[in-house]
Amino acid sequence: MTADANRPPVLRLESVRKTFGDSVVLRDVDLAVPAHTVTVLIGASGSGKSTLLRCANLLEEIDDGAIFLDGDEITDPRVDPDSVRRRIGVVFQAYNLFPHMTVLDNITLAPRRVHKTARKEAEERARELLARLGLKEKAAEYPDRLSGGQQQRVAIVRALAGQPKLLLLDEITAALDPELVGEVLNVVRDLKEQGMTMVIATHEMGFAREVADQVCFLDGGVVLERGTPKQVFGAPQQERTQQFLRRIVEAGRL
Repeated sequence: MTADANRPPVLRLESVRKTFGDSVVLRDVDLAVPAHTVTVLIGASGSGKSTLLRCANLLEEIDDGAIFLDGDEITDPRVDPDSVRRRIGVVFQAYNLFPHMTVLDNITLAPRRVHKTARKEAEERARELLARLGLKEKAAEYPDRLSGGQQQRVAIVRALAGQPKLLLLDEITAALDPELVGEVLNVVRDLKEQGMTMVIATHEMGFAREVADQVCFLDGGVVLERGTPKQVFGAPQQERTQQFLRRIVEAGRL
């Protein structure tokens, strides 16, 4: 699906700056994520990818600049962060599922408590999503009875249960055994086909090249290079990008 040129980007960052003590983690970052597109963030560990996602979801407070969701500035101090987070789904590399709750209860907790959705409606949507992601028979299981790949798919279902406008995925395959990576990435491919707007931080370069509409290479908190996968992976302009990708190729990851 393609973005509607007449609509504002679902997510826009303008001159966003974030520091931790004396360390500048994001330096005047500009980013626009149109509706129904996938933006992939690549770069070495510590380049600012995860911090950018945390700032976009208001889990971290920015020091300067502004962030907009559907054209509304969400970094305005008068904005209620919880109201913003209801519109954004987030999946981290740690599954963060409640071990004492069944899969179904994990998924329906936020819709019932935060969105005030009736239990029956929340459970119907949860079961529909579980079926779509190949987990139909796991609704009554507890997380420790699932494989890592299944737990991560449950975490994705939980993020989707609130019907978010935007989905942020932060290194969601990093904690998985290699044989489980594919099943999680297949879910993301399906979400792209369904038109979900996503921002993904990943070290899976082959997957990034396949799924992205826009690739952003971060280095030292700066978006050093951006473009289509063909541009960034095939003909990078910046020496630092070339160096990073050369090492990825040498490691057999692209």
